[in-house]
Amino acid sequence: MNTVFSNNLKKFRQQKNLTQEQAAEMLSVSPHTVSRWECNTTLPDVPMLPQIAKLYCVTIDDLFKETSVAYENYAQRLASVYESTRRPEDFIAADYEFQKLLKSESYSTEDLRIYGILHHYMMRYCMNRAIDLFDKVIGQGKDAGENTFWRTKHQKMLLYSQIGKGQESIDAAQQIINEGSEDPEDWICLIAAYKYSGNKEKAYEWFSKALPEFPDKAALYIFGGDVCKDLKKYDEAFKCWRKALELDSEMDDARYSMGFCYEELGEYDKAYDIWLAIARDLEKDGYEVEKNYPFELAGRCREILEKKLQRFPENTAAPTE
Repeated sequence: MNTVFSNNLKKFRQQKNLTQEQAAEMLSVSPHTVSRWECNTTLPDVPMLPQIAKLYCVTIDDLFKETSVAYENYAQRLASVYESTRRPEDFIAADYEFQKLLKSESYSTEDLRIYGILHHYMMRYCMNRAIDLFDKVIGQGKDAGENTFWRTKHQKMLLYSQIGKGQESIDAAQQIINEGSEDPEDWICLIAAYKYSGNKEKAYEWFSKALPEFPDKAALYIFGGDVCKDLKKYDEAFKCWRKALELDSEMDDARYSMGFCYEELGEYDKAYDIWLAIARDLEKDGYEVEKNYPFELAGRCREILEKKLQRFPENTAAPTE
């Protein structure tokens, strides 16, 4: 009879410094039952296998492998599974166990290190996957839908700036302009590439060059307004966003930019009005999920205003519905 399973049970128990009595108590069985399992006299019922595996911080498959070892905890074992497979579902399983471990406050510094590595590996996977998906959309050109195409290009540039490849986006966008593109979206891409890379002055310079070329392009004013805000040119920023909405009243990006800028300036009453207006418009159009975010932003501003009213009742008016 194959004794790998029974030998593993004994080995794992000893590696965890547990007596048969302690293991039996944790598994809600008798010490005699544990002894019979380890002597290969009987086998546990199949529904018991997940409990046994978790007790010894291994997977069910480990119970039947000759070379298996017990881990310090189950989270570490699942992290080793993900390190081997790099499958998202294995990351999710390990992440769930580490979250439970952190909540229990019984973790070690080694657990934190391994948990960090887990996210590092998943970050690389997600980053590469995102680039691959973005490239597939961009590769279809405007056949993917003009709005989808340009928004995808912007998103890829933002990602590149976050992983230290911002100059690649700038160079690519600059080359298209140098070749004489008269498409305002290409100019916006260059502005965005500079903005995402943190070069606010260059972004503003190209916005200023693009403005007389494309004075009726609403999206240009949104990016220009965002750049102005970064440079603390607040009056100019609001002028740009309002112009964008004048050209296209459906440009919610402009309203979001205005709301966040008002918050940055501490004008929470104005931000509150914007968030509430966006939320109600989304609600009216049937966007039941999308409305939640601006409603949350409005609620946050309301809380801040009510606290200020309590502290300075003579200077602050609470928002009204």
